[in-house]
Amino acid sequence: MKRHLIIATAAAAALVAGGTVTAVAVSNDAGSAHAASGGQLPAKTVAHVAPAQTSGTARVQDGRSSIPMQDDDANGQEEIREASAAKVSAPDAAAAALKAVPGTVTGLDLDADRPGLVWDADVLGKDGKWHEITLDAGNARVLNQHVDHDEDDAAQERAAAENARTDVSAAARAAASHGTVTSVELDDDHGTKAVWEAETVTKDGKEHKLLVDPQSGKLSTVPAHDADDDNDDGADD
Repeated sequence: MKRHLIIATAAAAALVAGGTVTAVAVSNDAGSAHAASGGQLPAKTVAHVAPAQTSGTARVQDGRSSIPMQDDDANGQEEIREASAAKVSAPDAAAAALKAVPGTVTGLDLDADRPGLVWDADVLGKDGKWHEITLDAGNARVLNQHVDHDEDDAAQERAAAENARTDVSAAARAAASHGTVTSVELDDDHGTKAVWEAETVTKDGKEHKLLVDPQSGKLSTVPAHDADDDNDDGADD
């Protein structure tokens, strides 16, 4: 997605310095060993966090997903591997994000860049601020959240989010007819107005990129030249 979440451990360190975290109970040795075995983390490793008191303050728990997974696309199977492992669907991830921060979800991305599999969610909160939330892809538990003060193209995305009649969950459900949804976000790269762009993967490993009109909810496929341009952009990153 266009916004990247801060690493949970770095956020935790910053919070401790600011005095907003009352206790962080994470056992690196025990927690890592247990995660490597594929089991659920014991309840005692979950951090007890005081409610955030100021804007931009992250609320950090243990930062680990219940689904251990490394970011490794050496065999080109990253998307199908993540889609098969996730227990939380895109609509369920959106619901969990809105429970944490009421507002409008503008983006969801299934991601294994951190220790374990997570959903990254972008939310335009009712408080008018942009929030970034990391959710466990195994149980939808909030692992990390913070306010983003460096949002690119915020005004345009804000207008698109506020005017959309079709939300991210409806867009995900529409795209699910083409496989497991791994990403949904408001995107303005396909014309003069922003549309929901969804990515899916089928059980045979085929990936699809689809568009959902935020007003009508109509589903369409991404034109081949647009998909190629997106792939080229990704290769340049």
